[in-house]
Amino acid sequence: MRSIRPLLAAAAAVAALTLTATACGPTEENAGDKPSAPASPSAGGKITIPDDLKDRLKEHGIDLDKWRDGEWKNWDRDKWLREAKDYVNPIIEDLWDPDRMRDAQRPDKPVEEEDISGDDGVTDPTPAPVKAKGVPAPYHSNAPEAGKVFFDGPEGSMVCSATVVKDPANPGKSNMVWTAGHCVHAGKKGGWYRNIAFVPSYNDRGLPTAQLENATREQVAPYGVWWGDWAQTSEQWIAEGAATGGQGAPYDFAVIHVTPEKGSTGKSLEETVGSALPVEFAAPAVSKIANMTATGYPAGPPFDGQKMFQCQDKPGRLSVKAAQPTMYRIGCTMTGGSSGGGWVAAGRDGKPALVSNTSIGPVTAGWLAGPRLGDEAKGIYDEVSKKFAGR
Repeated sequence: MRSIRPLLAAAAAVAALTLTATACGPTEENAGDKPSAPASPSAGGKITIPDDLKDRLKEHGIDLDKWRDGEWKNWDRDKWLREAKDYVNPIIEDLWDPDRMRDAQRPDKPVEEEDISGDDGVTDPTPAPVKAKGVPAPYHSNAPEAGKVFFDGPEGSMVCSATVVKDPANPGKSNMVWTAGHCVHAGKKGGWYRNIAFVPSYNDRGLPTAQLENATREQVAPYGVWWGDWAQTSEQWIAEGAATGGQGAPYDFAVIHVTPEKGSTGKSLEETVGSALPVEFAAPAVSKIANMTATGYPAGPPFDGQKMFQCQDKPGRLSVKAAQPTMYRIGCTMTGGSSGGGWVAAGRDGKPALVSNTSIGPVTAGWLAGPRLGDEAKGIYDEVSKKFAGR
């Protein structure tokens, strides 16, 4: 969530090998375009980058060889792509090794209570804290859609939580992941984060941190590493989002389309993990929701980001800005790193559905707030789905 203090220490070392690339995201002009053909193995077994992708990357001043060799660490203002259409995320194979994953920091800062403007008409009393409970291992048996998002920013390697969601255009074969906007884009004062990747069921066996120091990549990421070949967040988050104070939080959501780091195995993400959640839009009123369950990998003290936790509570309402939609709020002691994690409740058909995601929480870590998913969220979801229809 965009709450809390600094996380674990950021790691460095970059293992830069083979890479594929993605092009720009949708704008009003190209929202109906299909993405370029994915990179494919050449006769020598190496990845071949389609010429059109190379050209479009060059338009952003990105040279693939230089990017692979560390140019991605250049966060100069003119190199930090910001606009919605500018998402570019070349795969750097083996970049996210177990050490780098383990040491990634959370990107968020705590919200001071006085930062929340409040509105007596739409803000309910602060909920009582609900103690986060550890999800029983293996996580895949209990929350197969949940995982971690890793990415790089100017301050180092960072981490959030995320959820595999259904893709209307590819039933049963989704490669879509739901998370918070601040887990893919820095908001008003920044641009797209880099090296965005999703790891479902991270540390599936719930190994202690000490054991993770010697864990293999297969133990840490048993269902693989999936790179974001497309991401989209709200225009409101891009225009208003900030790391503190809750600015842009009512629109703090994002959808990532992913592809396997090592190349296609013929299986989608949904087929690989065996599940994906539907997304419930139309923002149900809090009075109609018996309870919500938030899932994530909290990383701020007393947690260390290596294990999955959940909180369940009946939601209330929180107003960050009177002119913006109210947010859902639940009692929960999860801290930063749980940002982006899915909130699940009964959908209109009575079955579990994703209804929100963790966005903000206070310094005291007693509650979490997440956006209500309305037309803006549905628009993003639908656009990403259409981009990859039939693929």
